[in-house]
Amino acid sequence: MTRHRKKVTTAGGPAIRCAIYTRKSSDEGLQQDFNSLDAQREAAEAYIASQKAEGWVALPDRYDDGGYTGANIERPALRHLLDDIEDGRIDCVAVYKVDRISRSLLDFARMMETFEKHQVSFVSVTQHFNTATPMGRLILNILLSFAQFEREIIGERIRDKIAASRQKGKWTGGTPILGYDVDRSNGSPKLVINPAEVSRVRQIFEMYLEHGTLLSAVAELDRHGWRSKVWTTRAGKRRGGLPIDKCRLHGILTNVLYVGKIRHKKEVYAGEHEAIIPENLFRRVQARLQQNRNAGNVELRNRCGALLRRLLYCKACGMG
Repeated sequence: MTRHRKKVTTAGGPAIRCAIYTRKSSDEGLQQDFNSLDAQREAAEAYIASQKAEGWVALPDRYDDGGYTGANIERPALRHLLDDIEDGRIDCVAVYKVDRISRSLLDFARMMETFEKHQVSFVSVTQHFNTATPMGRLILNILLSFAQFEREIIGERIRDKIAASRQKGKWTGGTPILGYDVDRSNGSPKLVINPAEVSRVRQIFEMYLEHGTLLSAVAELDRHGWRSKVWTTRAGKRRGGLPIDKCRLHGILTNVLYVGKIRHKKEVYAGEHEAIIPENLFRRVQARLQQNRNAGNVELRNRCGALLRRLLYCKACGMG
């Protein structure tokens, strides 16, 4: 691949071709005429202009990632930026703040290796450092460590909030299940019964007890043409409607939401939503599942034991 040589300024010195990278975690407000990405770029352009005497020139290409997290590098504009660095089109990358390009110390360290390999410097225009200098690299590592620490603290707070909500019986989100819809009218999501699906859920539990095994029940469900929950995302995309296989059936039969409860890790709490499966029916299904599981384990042990007896024998007595 041909590497693009540096352009030359009118003064005869090499120009420092500066790419400006911008990012915003959510897509809220991006439709505005002047949004957060524009503000970040404007600040970077002003900084680059202040370095005109050093030969800095802002490249016209836009590397904007609107609605992408900084926790990973799966971002289209970032990939474009890295490709252009590989092609030798860029000498310096400017960002508004260091966490705009990455909030992961590991990801950033890998990007810095690419930058150094291609002699590309990195500048944070509001934090006043430049990786072209040793002090700039030291400050960068310190700032990025704090950025990752902040992200981990936020993660802990979110997990603690979910745990507290589950203990109060609140549904904290996830894929909607057959028999319930999600009501978001009061701000926080809440499970409400879907009357058209309640009877089907109850029939599925009774069908398993009648047929005795997951495979037999799956075959009966398939014969009826029954499918998993069909639901629509907040973005308007249709999801679900898949055949109920053995794994999905097991998930339905063991879901404590159906008896009005909420599970968090190994603990089960009373939920604020209404149950649609009686406790005694749910217990009978769990007992049958456990019985079949134990029987399957015994059958497997016997099968393996018989195989070993055919393969192993005692030379002294000839016994298998």
